[in-house]
Order: sequence, then structure tokens, then C-alpha cells
Amino acid sequence: MHVNRRQFLQKTGLGIGNVALWSLLGRDIAKAAESRGRIHFHHPPRAKNVIFLHMTGAPSQFDLFDHKPMLQKYDGKPAPNEMVEGQRFAFLRGHPNIIGTPYAFDRYGESGMEFSDRLPHMAKIADRFTKIRSLHTEEFNHAPAQLLMHTGFPRFGRPSFGSWVTYGLGSENSDLPMYVVMVSGGLVPGGGSALWGSGFLPSRYHGTELRSEGDPVLYLSDPPGMDRTDRRRILDTIRDLNEEQFRQVKDPEIQSRISQYELAYRMQTSVPELTDFSKESQSTLDAYGAKPGDGTFASNCLMARRLVERGVRFVELFDSDWDHHTLLYQKLPGKCREVDQPVAALIKDLEERGLLDETIVVFAGEFGRTPMVQTDSGDGVLGAPGRDHHRDAFTVLVAGGGMKAGLVYGSTDDFGFSITENPVHVHDLQATLLHLLGVDHERLTYFFKGREFRLTDVAGEVVPALMS
Repeated sequence: MHVNRRQFLQKTGLGIGNVALWSLLGRDIAKAAESRGRIHFHHPPRAKNVIFLHMTGAPSQFDLFDHKPMLQKYDGKPAPNEMVEGQRFAFLRGHPNIIGTPYAFDRYGESGMEFSDRLPHMAKIADRFTKIRSLHTEEFNHAPAQLLMHTGFPRFGRPSFGSWVTYGLGSENSDLPMYVVMVSGGLVPGGGSALWGSGFLPSRYHGTELRSEGDPVLYLSDPPGMDRTDRRRILDTIRDLNEEQFRQVKDPEIQSRISQYELAYRMQTSVPELTDFSKESQSTLDAYGAKPGDGTFASNCLMARRLVERGVRFVELFDSDWDHHTLLYQKLPGKCREVDQPVAALIKDLEERGLLDETIVVFAGEFGRTPMVQTDSGDGVLGAPGRDHHRDAFTVLVAGGGMKAGLVYGSTDDFGFSITENPVHVHDLQATLLHLLGVDHERLTYFFKGREFRLTDVAGEVVPALMS
């Protein structure tokens, strides 16, 4: 009887799906598979991990990073016509006035990088940062801009940055998720879980959210009356059923389901150890301002260091309540106090442990703020002054991982409204970060609905000047 190749592989139990399945069942083999990842490096990597600190709502660059004396000179006066005519804003209407800043700026470190007095801890490590003052985006509403920053596309459905990275490079720890997300500040980002979703990639590349209350991961603990032996027996039975289903339908998502069940079982041991801060010194806790189990941004920063230390590829921290349309100078100081010390502590801690050279740390919002004043929330509610969304020019800080420390890149005009030198699009930033990880952004693709997709969509260029 004639047997073709496909039938032979199926009948002998050596189908590709079975090989992948059984490789996940052995701890050492699984670890090797995760470490190898989906692709070989396209070129030698400078970095291994990413910690992305996203300030949800967008901090005001004029009050923190991009000092513009002209705003002080024109404070309270009508904005120049060219900043208003033909422009579209999220909430500004009519002809708004310029607003200055009450905060003092100074230059720090050998680089002379400017910071406002709201960020004294970050200012002290100015020479570790690369400051990009010329980032720009097409989107001026939160959810689309967040999606563009994190998925490369302003609408739902695309894989997130972390999903692309872990799809391409895998992980170096088979007992923890490849991609971990933590949220602080009390509000979920406007883009929701799509910001760490896997989109059309296999679901194993979806970000895993660590919670600040209860089990760090839902259903991590065994229910009353069940022990690990019982859980193992149930998982073995489910695995057998899933294996049989895969033989019948050949859906690769079934393999993802099997691997996720196995990871969840291993996480019952690895996650409690990860979240136990008892072995951290008091001086480390004090440096971050962290308290075990409080769910603050400070504790999440310490957790981020512990994660990359254990080989987790991509960690993202979302901190909410940076959208200051009104009450800017009442709310901004408090937000700065919440993040300034832990961000500086994270970078110094990574450096002291020899991890900063291989870890990219990004501090960014989804866009910037206007140099013009806004006095209502957008719903007609009047309040103290704030700033509207601004897509044409904003500031991002990056540290470690092969970035050129102490560099200030790009310039804006005297009002900080338009870019005058070295523009960097969101796609350019994504392409550059992937390059540092050893990945060519044009070659990291996934075939879906008839074409190849990538993080940077159909754009993006690596910016060599940003790298050391």
C-alpha cells in the first residue's frame, strides 16, 4: 500500500505537532526550546531584555524634560497664529494662550542634560539616559496613540511589542511567562489589554498580567481539597485530550494551550518565589521606596528587575493618571514623586548587578502635551490650567541596552511645538529597539490574511545615532 509522507508521519506519531508537544513536557527540553525562540538573531544583539515604563495619559514634556524659556516669555499671551491655524487638537478650541511652567530647570551630569526640579532622582543619573526630544506620532487620542506605540497600528487586532519580541526571541526562563505586565495608578489604559495582547500571533505570546492583590496570577493557587498531585493528574488528562484534538484538526493554537497549561503548573512554584521580597535588603527596598504587596509603581519597578534577572524577556509597567487637561500643577508633583525615585533606583540597581548593558529601559507616554493652555477637561468642566494632547513633538527617555548614554537627540522650535532637527517617528523607535535586540524589524514577520505583518507596519527606520 502506498503511504505518502504526511500519512507516514501521522501514523508513526512523529508529526511536527507531536514533536513540539513532547518537547514541552520535559523541563530541560522546554527550557532549551524557549531559550532558542522562533528565529535566529539577524545580527549580534546588544540587549537581551526590555523594561517599558509607560506613563499612561502622557506627561508634560514642558514641565519635566524640554525646557522652553520662550513659554515663560509668552505666558498668558495668545499663541502664534501658525500654531493654531489649520491645526487639529483633541480639546483645544478657538485661539488659546501660551502657558509657561512654574518649575525650575537645571543641567545635570557631564552631558548637561536638562531636567526640571520635579524629577530630582532621575536628574542625578542624567548621564545614563538617552533623551529623544523629537518623537512624533499621527494620533492625538489616547487609545489610538497607545495602540500605535505598543502594536505599531492605531486600531485593535495587532500583536503588541512584547508579543513580537517574545515570538521572535522566546525566553530564558521556562518557569515564568516570557512577557509580563503590571498596572499601577488605579486605571486601565485606554487601549486596554490589547496593549499587551498577542493579536493574530499564537496566544502563548500574550502578556501575563501580575496582579497587586490576591494571587499574583489568577487561579495560581490550588483550590481547597486539591494538591499538586491532583493538579498534575488533571493536567495530564487534559493534555491527552488536547493532543487527540490536535491530531484531528491540526490547529496550532491547541499546542499553545498545552504549553500554557504546563507553564501555569510550573508557575505555582516560580511565581511565589518571584513575588517574595523577603530576600531583598532593606536598603534595596528603601532605594525603590517599595513595600511588599502594596501594588505601587515602586514595587512594580523592583519586580521588573527581579523578572529580567530571571530571564523574562519583556516587562511592561503601565502607570495611569498622567492626563492633565486641568489641575496640571496640582496633580503633576504627586505623580512625579510616585515614579521619580523608583525609576532612578531601577536603573542604578540594574547597573550595579551588571544588567543595564543588556536591558533596555524605556520611559514614555503615548504623545506629548501642548504649549498652549487648556482650562477645561474637554467636558466643559472648568478648572485650574492644564495642557491638551500633542502628537507632533514629545520627549522619551531610554537607558541601557546599547543606547548612547548622555545623548540629547532631536530639537524642537522655541515653543516646543514642531520638530526642527532629527525627527523620530514611533515606528523608528520600535525599529531601533528591535535592532538592539538583534532583530531586523523588516524580517520579523508573521503571515496572516494573505500577507506578511510586522510590528513597524510598512514604515520605520533604525536610528544609528541613538546607539553607542
